[in-house]
Amino acid sequence: MKTARFDQQVQQNCSGCGACMGKYFCEKCNFFDDDISKKQYHCDGCGICRTGGIDNFFHCEKCGCCYSNVLKDSHHCVERAMHHNCPVCFEYLFDSTMDISVLHCGHTIHLECLNEMRVHHHFSCPVCSRSACDMTDAWQKLDQEVAATPMPEFYQKKMVWILCNDCGATSSVRFHVLAQKCPGCSSYNTRETRGGPATAACSRV
Repeated sequence: MKTARFDQQVQQNCSGCGACMGKYFCEKCNFFDDDISKKQYHCDGCGICRTGGIDNFFHCEKCGCCYSNVLKDSHHCVERAMHHNCPVCFEYLFDSTMDISVLHCGHTIHLECLNEMRVHHHFSCPVCSRSACDMTDAWQKLDQEVAATPMPEFYQKKMVWILCNDCGATSSVRFHVLAQKCPGCSSYNTRETRGGPATAACSRV
């Protein structure tokens, strides 16, 4: 005896027997899932289903992606911020299932990759070099180290030009072998642009 074939439009429940195909169903994505603990929701702006609960996220039109409500009035907009690969592992971020962190500069990166960077003492954005976290304590320690390390007389009046990776200012400052401090924002996340000794290395975060 042959079983009758029954065709229907994609929908959550079978029109014939009423069986539920998935506790979560998105008719726009034709997506089914039984694990509703992920709090799936469809974002029209992104054009895909996301997890985490629709009440906990908002879609930024300029960035072109969903962010936590915590960032609604504080994030720095970067056009199509997640429509690119993670700058560390090169996985496409927009539809990644891994947690994503939004840096102060607005660039995005996998949270796991960001934590891995910190383990290896890299604290700047891989895209723009701006500090990726609050570096106040680190700058205070550098202040103490610079003060405790006087330069030889030959270098005491040596001036160099620096570019601050945090505020973007260009300044002329006294050369120091440890690091050059931005006089505008007090950041040590700077790099020499010209005027330093041939053996001097750039100060980096």
